[in-house]
Amino acid sequence: GGAAQPGLGPAIPPGSPAATGQGLAQAKGCIACHSIDGTPGVGPTWKGLAGKSEALADGSTAVADAAYLQRSIVEPQAQIVKGFPPVMPKMDLSPDEVAALVAYIQSLSAAPGSAQPTQSQK
Repeated sequence: GGAAQPGLGPAIPPGSPAATGQGLAQAKGCIACHSIDGTPGVGPTWKGLAGKSEALADGSTAVADAAYLQRSIVEPQAQIVKGFPPVMPKMDLSPDEVAALVAYIQSLSAAPGSAQPTQSQK
């Protein structure tokens, strides 16, 4: 697959961590519960999730930054988003796989057609 297909989110550069994460999300079954197009599922959608402030089941809020996403993958029961059941299984993933999934989730929050700024403008 070369060009991005409609409904599959932003084009992800092949060979990038986000592309690896995309493959993992499919292979590990993440996308069975987490949509990438904003559709509600068993778990929160990944579209626009990164950087968003989420209300948690315990009444607190958390910003879905890289650390939160990482922890939620490694310890799924640690911080449950309000309104969702605590049913996510603990996955057996390497640190590299977790990082790739986080990169993929973050890529789904990039505005269409805009690159993430990589360096500060001077």
